[in-house]
Amino acid sequence: MKKVTFGNPEKSVPSRFCKSFNYFETPVNFDIKKIASKKTSKGFRIEFPLAANEAVFGFGLQLKSFNHKQHKLSLRVNSDPPSATGDSHAPVPFFVTTGGYGMYIDTARYITAYCGFSKKQFRSGLSDRGVAASIDELYNTDAADGSTAMVIDIPGADGVDIYIIEGETILDIVSQYNMLSGGGCDVPEWGLKTLYRAYSKYNENQISELVDYFDKQNIKCGTVGLEPGWQTGSYPCTYLWDEARFPNHNKMIASLKERGYHINLWEHAFISPESALYKDMQDLSGNYEVWHGLVPDFALTGARSRFSEYHKQYLVNHGIDGFKLDECDNSDFVSDWSFPECSEFPSGLDGEQYHSLFGILYAQTIMDALGEAPTLSEIRNIGALAASYPFVLYSDLYDHKDFIRGTVNSGFSGILWTPELRDASSKKELIRRLQTTVFSVHCLINAWYCPEVPWNEFDCEDEVRRLLDIRETLIPMLKQAFSEYKATGKPPVRALVADYTDDIETYNIDDEYIFCDKLIVAPLTAESDERQVYLPQGEWIDFYTKKPVPNGWFTVCTEEIPVFEKI
Repeated sequence: MKKVTFGNPEKSVPSRFCKSFNYFETPVNFDIKKIASKKTSKGFRIEFPLAANEAVFGFGLQLKSFNHKQHKLSLRVNSDPPSATGDSHAPVPFFVTTGGYGMYIDTARYITAYCGFSKKQFRSGLSDRGVAASIDELYNTDAADGSTAMVIDIPGADGVDIYIIEGETILDIVSQYNMLSGGGCDVPEWGLKTLYRAYSKYNENQISELVDYFDKQNIKCGTVGLEPGWQTGSYPCTYLWDEARFPNHNKMIASLKERGYHINLWEHAFISPESALYKDMQDLSGNYEVWHGLVPDFALTGARSRFSEYHKQYLVNHGIDGFKLDECDNSDFVSDWSFPECSEFPSGLDGEQYHSLFGILYAQTIMDALGEAPTLSEIRNIGALAASYPFVLYSDLYDHKDFIRGTVNSGFSGILWTPELRDASSKKELIRRLQTTVFSVHCLINAWYCPEVPWNEFDCEDEVRRLLDIRETLIPMLKQAFSEYKATGKPPVRALVADYTDDIETYNIDDEYIFCDKLIVAPLTAESDERQVYLPQGEWIDFYTKKPVPNGWFTVCTEEIPVFEKI
């Protein structure tokens, strides 16, 4: 790994806020002289060659695209990515290629990446492409005949630090990137069990009845999540228990703990005028409001300590050991509910930088509140150098294929992702979504909208029970995978191309993934019981029957989620 400095980098960058940043230099073969840099009217630019057959992956939680070769990506924090534009809950300025290297760009700016565009050449002619009969043919930019350029534009900057990381496989490179931030996160075993987020309007008696149902029907669940209704006000947040619905909340928490359940509370960071935090945070917040609430500047030690101490005193010390940190991303293009990028914060950050850093700083603040208490919690935005934080990303979007692609992509960028189950239009859709959720790092059922458990509508309790029982059997495997994640940076869930980088067949497989080293999972959606599956070189058996399965491409037809085990 090698750090290379161009121009005069900004000071407010992710590495500055990474408490466990762990850079040490090793020799690299990458020819640094091939990287051109220049100050532009918009900011700063770096450029270097990209080989014709070089695939590009990463850039954070990309729900709409996988292999980014010949694509333009604008890495903006956006909760509603409309297409494969680069917008994301969690954009990360780190990419990796099949050329044996990856690159981390240490910036909190919204970079634009042009992943392999042809530069002007003196050409003698082009081969005959024939007459196009489709849009794909018409706009094909196949560059197989030569090298292209990788261009990174960093707005508003006068320079940048980049970190070049090399390895034999993408897995080697990604693991080193994760170790740059201090390695993967510690995760308690209970956090790997199912988390069920209860109906937002439930009171404490209904929460108790829900847990009674789980116990009576042997529905495996480790954590109950309370949605916005636990507070007296939620948009913006008061962080005060609603005494009308939860008059004995501390007693409820203690009772659930005695029964083996953990409690996770929903919140966001926009502080209500009715909150006890409001007055003290006035001078520690940005100059714009969100939902008439303050936007705390978590880049300031004072803001973090005030917010975390409150959470510790009133929530963590009473048994809360998990949080769902919502709304810390952005929505510029659909709802316009967040703070603008022209915002100013007392730490000196502007709105663009703070959007990029908001999730990391919020996670740090809550980790301070939790102290030594272990957790596996949820967050809506987390960016660069995030591997050491035990927070899992989720989305208000809900396309199942996008959720599967997010599961595949997350392992490129030091982030965790849950393809959570919410609603479903049929029994088949509910089961298919739950199958994917069971075989992910965080088994999350989000029934915040649902007065009854969502499977009752489709009379499939037995199928749900069986799937959640399978999840229980996977916990030792997941626990081991997370231990390796912490020690070596190896992500517990990742794309096939990460391990099988020399296998060109894996370069565009965005709907299969490696799970805990041992398994390949190939989810199905409700549209079909049949799909094509690819197994790389090696010996494989069916996860359920233990019968041998050949490698290569084949068709599978099943009501199960196709899973294959390497032997």
